[in-house]
Amino acid sequence: MAMTKEAIEALKHISTATITTVLLKKGLRNIWMRGTRPLRPGLPRLVGPAFTLRFVPAREDLATPESWASPISTRAAIEAMPEGCIAVIDSMGIKDAGVFGDILCARMVKRKVTALVTDGVVRDVEGVLGTGLPVWCDGAAAPPSVAGITFVGWEQPIGCGGVAVFPNDIIVADQDGAVVIPQALLDHVLTEGPGQERMEAWIVNEVINNGAVLPGLYPMNAETKARYAEFEKSLKK
Repeated sequence: MAMTKEAIEALKHISTATITTVLLKKGLRNIWMRGTRPLRPGLPRLVGPAFTLRFVPAREDLATPESWASPISTRAAIEAMPEGCIAVIDSMGIKDAGVFGDILCARMVKRKVTALVTDGVVRDVEGVLGTGLPVWCDGAAAPPSVAGITFVGWEQPIGCGGVAVFPNDIIVADQDGAVVIPQALLDHVLTEGPGQERMEAWIVNEVINNGAVLPGLYPMNAETKARYAEFEKSLKK
């Protein structure tokens, strides 16, 4: 399935935790990007195609303030970001140089970018928060990006938080962090995710309201599976 508005809305109701479980069953163990935490508590779950940006270790002849005016710069990359994308930045986990600050984030808001995800850090935190751009990152640092890393390009395969991300992979980010859904597995997540959410909600209800014990419930034994099947039937009536 293409990244339609319907797909985006459906994914907003599937948690990153559920997505990791659904894809684990398909053999994918490494889709959660380490170090991607919401900069502000209470951000809603957001979904969008990945627009990738890549940094490499700093090299003094390239990582300079003058490089910000280069055709290959974060400024140029922002102007290439399509509406609705989620910018995913490979910062190599560097925590002592902020990849983006308030001015860049403000421009992303104007371009209607959905969110920013990075395994690194941002700077100008107060200003970044003031822009309203939802950000998932690993903290904050005052120095600019050129103090520790070199920007080399956009819309290339990257590694963010130890996870391979390709342009237009689907990103889902919530309070548990950010995950990537390979395009080829979007249909699978959309098919299996809602059922996984329903099943786990039913199990939680059994624990909280019916005093059920976990053995035989989570995971389900044959008797519990039969009871859950009856519950599923009742939803279709």
